[in-house]
Amino acid sequence: MLDYLSRKGHDVEVLHLERWPDLGAEVGRAVVDGRADVGVVMCWTGTGTAIAANKVDGVRAALAWDAWIARGARQWNDANVLAMSLKRLSPDVAVEVLAAFIDTPGPDPDEEENIALLTDLEGPR
Repeated sequence: MLDYLSRKGHDVEVLHLERWPDLGAEVGRAVVDGRADVGVVMCWTGTGTAIAANKVDGVRAALAWDAWIARGARQWNDANVLAMSLKRLSPDVAVEVLAAFIDTPGPDPDEEENIALLTDLEGPR
């Protein structure tokens, strides 16, 4: 995945935090604070890091296991953090999922109202 991102010209910051909740939250904060355009988190299932990232207001982390899900998460849900399983995805599939997530432009304009509703669920800022 790092090779793919480098070839595409992306700057990458790799975080090696011992606890997956800390990793998910830190990646989420980096995205919300503008230190990263998008984030990618991984743990055994991908679920834990997604949950942790989603605790940060402004994060929309999506667990994806194939390219179609990753594209849809960006296109229809404006996901800004991709979560994947370390145990269930081969390296080749993980790169396909990542590529679909990174290469999908922002959300479909027809989804603006739904995405605004997601933002409203976070409450006042």
